[in-house]
Amino acid sequence: MPERLRVRTYYDFASTLCYVAHRVLGDMTPELESLGIELEWAPLDLAELCGWPRRREVAPERLANARRVAAEHGVPVTPLPVWPDSRDANAVALTLSRTPREAAFRERVFCAVFEERRELDAPGVLESLMRDVGVSIEARRLDKARDELELRTRVAAEEDVTGAPTLMLDDFPFGGIQSRETTYLVLERWARRKLGSLQSRA
Repeated sequence: MPERLRVRTYYDFASTLCYVAHRVLGDMTPELESLGIELEWAPLDLAELCGWPRRREVAPERLANARRVAAEHGVPVTPLPVWPDSRDANAVALTLSRTPREAAFRERVFCAVFEERRELDAPGVLESLMRDVGVSIEARRLDKARDELELRTRVAAEEDVTGAPTLMLDDFPFGGIQSRETTYLVLERWARRKLGSLQSRA
């Protein structure tokens, strides 16, 4: 499959499930490449999307679900008991979209939050993580990125995105984290249909 098919992948740095998806989809890179699929990681504000309070304890049922999903996928992680304010980190990631440093920044933040257990919204933490991957963003540019993050979140809601992670297969939101086998089969079917449509127009 020679065509490169881009799949927008919504996530939020505060979400344990998004960390799990980051690891699972990362491990699936060879399968995705075989389908000609490239993920476009797109940050959104999950607290705004779902109406969750920031800097408050996460509901027990959400923690239990995150633990269950992580265990099912073999990803060793302890869910965050308090939902951090991830807007600035998400905004930085948004400014790095489609640049060589996007993947490095995403990996660094997820690793810091869920493996090193650093507080994402604590003073100086985000700046430290940015320095770790050689990223520097002007305050004015970051302000615009915050506004863009808010807009992107509204757009996601209009696309019927109800949570993250979510893979957008054209207009269809494929939400949650399924097994590798199920994810591959869904993406393979979509990729073949998409390529068939593109070839029929040629």
